[in-house]
Amino acid sequence: MLLRIDTTLAEPLYGQIASQLTHAIARGEIEPGSRLPSAKELASAVNVNLHTVLHAYAVLRDAGLVELRPRRGAVVLPSGPMAARLMEQVRQLVEAARGQGFSQPELIDLVRNEW
Repeated sequence: MLLRIDTTLAEPLYGQIASQLTHAIARGEIEPGSRLPSAKELASAVNVNLHTVLHAYAVLRDAGLVELRPRRGAVVLPSGPMAARLMEQVRQLVEAARGQGFSQPELIDLVRNEW
């Protein structure tokens, strides 16, 4: 698994890590039950602070993609790939809505009405 961090982007480093891991889970590159690298290993590999990786892992946990287990690290949940694909679709929907001039409340109303 190769992650690329770009310090020139406006997106925070933890967000870049979380986003790239989300994409890898959605594409099946990281399968359910797989352990992600330890936060220390990943921080060293991409040359960021340990807390940056821990923040990214917390984002993945909060999104329902991984479970954080003491002494075992981050493990991809069985529902992780489906949740990751849905997150990508939502991200694309938001980008499309912004591109067409929709406001956040307008998009939320559209989704609520469709639901």
